[in-house]
Amino acid sequence: MGSKTLVVGTAVLAMVMLAASAALADKMLCISRQELKGEETVGACIARGDQFAIIDDKGVVRILSPREIELMKQTNPKLFEMKAFGMKYQELAPEIPKPPPLAAPKTGAM
Repeated sequence: MGSKTLVVGTAVLAMVMLAASAALADKMLCISRQELKGEETVGACIARGDQFAIIDDKGVVRILSPREIELMKQTNPKLFEMKAFGMKYQELAPEIPKPPPLAAPKTGAM
């Protein structure tokens, strides 16, 4: 009976750690509208002039400049299709998706 308890306890601990790591991923949050809860996309909010910040897993906040946003559109366009969340609902916000792989430059060698 002790080994069953140990197995169940280990499984529960693993699930809690997995959920905690997902909750601590980098997120892009709207700082202009705190109450935003996924009603619009990040792209639509940026088009209307809302300001965004990235919050990392340690709680460090970096407010994004217009230049950073333009570069992010080029490197990770999926980011702007995500639903937007304000600081009040940061636990509901999805983590920032990984950018697509960069294309390797074509060379003339065969």
